Amino acid sequence: MYRTSLLASAAAFALIGLSPAQAQECDAAGTVGTGGSAAADGTSASTIGTAGACVTDDGTTASIASGGSAAAAAGKTQSRTKINENPNQLKAQSKAQAMDQGTFSKSQTKTRVKDGELQSRTRTMSHVPGEKPSKDRTDSNVILPD
Repeated sequence: MYRTSLLASAAAFALIGLSPAQAQECDAAGTVGTGGSAAADGTSASTIGTAGACVTDDGTTASIASGGSAAAAAGKTQSRTKINENPNQLKAQSKAQAMDQGTFSKSQTKTRVKDGELQSRTRTMSHVPGEKPSKDRTDSNVILPD
């Protein structure tokens, strides 16, 4: 079956006069990613972010992804993700939060590709009234060689 599909695809390219694009090897490449979750008494929040970049003779190609979710047994939740792109950088941010009266869980991930540097950072926090908050932070950083 695989061979038949491959032959059919090759025949289709030949019929319409196209050839597959040649892949270029990366002169430098890197990936980053962080994520985290927080939970407390029926609330939870999680976020994740990842980015990759490949430098070739034709320039730099980059990709980015981010997302988050929140859940609460009886409270309110919210989550949002923003991705911004301009000629200088690619940037993503996800936030998620769950609240049930005074108890809450929240997570935030920021990911960025700029000037050959890839960064991702996740911060999480959960809190139950009368107890010490629980916090965590994760960082990932890659600098691509020139």
